[in-house]
Amino acid sequence: MYTIHLLPQNITIESDNNQTVLEAMLNAGVNFPHRCQVGVCATCLCKLRHGDVRYELAPMLTEQEQQEGWIFTCLAIPASDLTLEMD
Repeated sequence: MYTIHLLPQNITIESDNNQTVLEAMLNAGVNFPHRCQVGVCATCLCKLRHGDVRYELAPMLTEQEQQEGWIFTCLAIPASDLTLEMD
């Protein structure tokens, strides 16, 4: 189980093992935009400010987007405690 800290709302939630970031947010009652839930629409993009995520399915992100810290919350599974910046 990992802690996910959401900025700028200053919300902290917990994630279960093998649960995506989006699933953790929705289960905690966090209203977060999403649509396709397979990493195509880019509605659920947010910035990873601290921590590590892993993917079971490869994200459709460019190398530059990954270096800038963008993640698809619908595909990203926490691999450590996270700090995310949401719009």
